[in-house]
Amino acid sequence: MSITAPAGFRAAGTAAGLKSSGKPDVAVVVNDGPLQHAAAVFTSNRVAAAPVHWSRQVVSDGRVDAVVLNSGGANACTGAVGFQNTHATAEYTAEALQISSGDVFICSTGLIGEQLPMDKLLPGVSDAIAQLSTAGGQGAAEAIMTTDSVPKNARHPASADAPSEGYSIGGMAKGAGMLAPGLATMLVVLTTDAVLDPAQLTTALRAATRLTFDRTDSDGCMSTNDTVVLLASGASGVTPDLQEFEGALTGVCHSLAQQLIKDAEGASHDIAITAVNAASEQDAETVCRSVARSNLFKTAIFGNDPNWGRVLAAVGTTDAAFEPDQLNVSMNGVQICRDGGIGDSRDLVDLTGRDVTVEIDLNAGTETATIWTNDLTHEYVHENSAYSS
Repeated sequence: MSITAPAGFRAAGTAAGLKSSGKPDVAVVVNDGPLQHAAAVFTSNRVAAAPVHWSRQVVSDGRVDAVVLNSGGANACTGAVGFQNTHATAEYTAEALQISSGDVFICSTGLIGEQLPMDKLLPGVSDAIAQLSTAGGQGAAEAIMTTDSVPKNARHPASADAPSEGYSIGGMAKGAGMLAPGLATMLVVLTTDAVLDPAQLTTALRAATRLTFDRTDSDGCMSTNDTVVLLASGASGVTPDLQEFEGALTGVCHSLAQQLIKDAEGASHDIAITAVNAASEQDAETVCRSVARSNLFKTAIFGNDPNWGRVLAAVGTTDAAFEPDQLNVSMNGVQICRDGGIGDSRDLVDLTGRDVTVEIDLNAGTETATIWTNDLTHEYVHENSAYSS
């Protein structure tokens, strides 16, 4: 499963020395066409990194020929020099690949507020380009990891042997902390060999991210570098039904988003919070996100405590439509809060497993939404206080 599963793509990852660990830290993905169509969504953080500013310009015409990604440095809050370094990386890559620098998309991740060591990065780009292959997707996925414990890949169809509509989709992602997106989560590259124009790709990507990455909220902290880019090579020759493609792309994004949550820093529980019978989808999402961002709720789950009072307290801070005496809350299938008061015994709820489901019935309408999050643990505090990441 990788970004090189679709036809028309090559990738590679290499160790350029940006990370003190010596692990891979530079990746390159190339779209060999015949089409180089693309769409992207970015963080809504107003303090955006240099590569975000650059890549917004690159994708504005709907074309991307290559993506260069580095871990080991975010190139955020680095001023004019940081932007010049991003531009220089694009120029260097373009010359090596004989393409336009305006078609080179750049992504960076790592520590904010430090300049990238260009004397290491550019040779790393050269090395990655020399290693480009249709089997290089896994190496690229490993090179973009920071605090991730595992590389994250997904594809449609799920395996090479599965039934296919004649085209395929691949994806890779990195992220284990600062997962609280506005249009995207951390760094994600998606590829397809379907024949789709940039407007269709944009429609499909925004539909997919809205239901997946936008609803992945690990710790309420939004990165300066969040980027999701979708590349289409058209190499299959197949023009899919757009709605069908949206569904397949959403499936790939959902798989990657779930892998991000499962690898969240220090987490011991993966939590799906669903609001049902809401007056609007927005109300449902707002309620779920409020609970997902409650440290009291998250620490209770870490302690295997089905403390539904903390759920109601978080719901009550929102502007969603509901009556307090009509709220119901269930955890792992046990309705422990009924009509805004005491329900079944909380002793019936088993939270010792990894997966936790929370259902909040607002009794105010027919809409629903789910937010995926995780608990707050000692390990999370340690990982984010013991060293810079």
